[in-house]
Amino acid sequence: MGGLDAVGLAVSRQCALAGVHRSGVYAHQHDRRVEPSELDQKLLRLIDAEYTKRPFYGSRRMVVMLRAQGHAVSRKRVQRLMGVLGLAGMLPGPHTSKPHPEHKIYPYLLRGLAIVRPNQVWSSDITYVKLAHGFAYLVAIIDWYSRRVLAWRLSNTMETGFCIDCLEDALRHHGTPEIFNTDQGAQFTSLAFTQVLHDADVAISMDGRGRALDNVFVERLWRSVKWEDIYPKGYETLSELFMGLSAYFPFYNSQRPHQGLGYRTPDDVHRRGEGGGVVVANHFGDRPPADSSAALRSADESAGEDLRQRQSAATELGALT
Repeated sequence: MGGLDAVGLAVSRQCALAGVHRSGVYAHQHDRRVEPSELDQKLLRLIDAEYTKRPFYGSRRMVVMLRAQGHAVSRKRVQRLMGVLGLAGMLPGPHTSKPHPEHKIYPYLLRGLAIVRPNQVWSSDITYVKLAHGFAYLVAIIDWYSRRVLAWRLSNTMETGFCIDCLEDALRHHGTPEIFNTDQGAQFTSLAFTQVLHDADVAISMDGRGRALDNVFVERLWRSVKWEDIYPKGYETLSELFMGLSAYFPFYNSQRPHQGLGYRTPDDVHRRGEGGGVVVANHFGDRPPADSSAALRSADESAGEDLRQRQSAATELGALT
């Protein structure tokens, strides 16, 4: 936790001094990773911002984008940095990331599914957050019907523990979903994580390899939290980020109107059980039912409008410079 780590304080003491709960922050004092160079940190931030806007970008397009901004980078370097971020373009290809070879991969259950009620489908994902001094990983669980953020956790490593704690918190406070969807990352395919879902009798769904938009609502959440909170505020430490997100997520759930929800809030839609939902498109070309087209189009238009507003605000604040 920033300067507190330097004086050798225990994690519990660091959390007490910072005024945060230990369950929300996973600091690994014996993590021996080499801190990225100053240039790598700048490149990581640029890649993260571009991927947040365009999740279909793979390493080739990232190289073009970075070179256009004056950075003479090789594709190998960009691939390494995208690996640090846990990113891969949504289009399948020979270089997309692979799950742990010993972990079971579950089928994708959402294709063509009409999501018509709260707690029918939950999703989870991990995103990278660049700090002024180091970096962190953020995991969140979202209800697809209402877009409500049910639980979230921070860590400075990609270990499985903070994902399991986030899942157990969501189950403890929000009931049990019928389906839980994730990507094929090793944290979500691990036996320790999937066993929690099996014990709760939850059906497990996993995105197609490299298909970022199979988990589209979590991708939109990352866009919102980064452009509206993380980029403009430029958090310096893990504890600052934790306290900032502790304020942002309640705002996102209870105060921020969502155009795709008819300008209602996720909390209101989740509580009432009306005004949300979506029919998931079929990737093999089948069209969703006619009554779902408007809902999907409205959600896409909402995302586009919100993104343009956030990009304008971020540019004015110098978030990407």
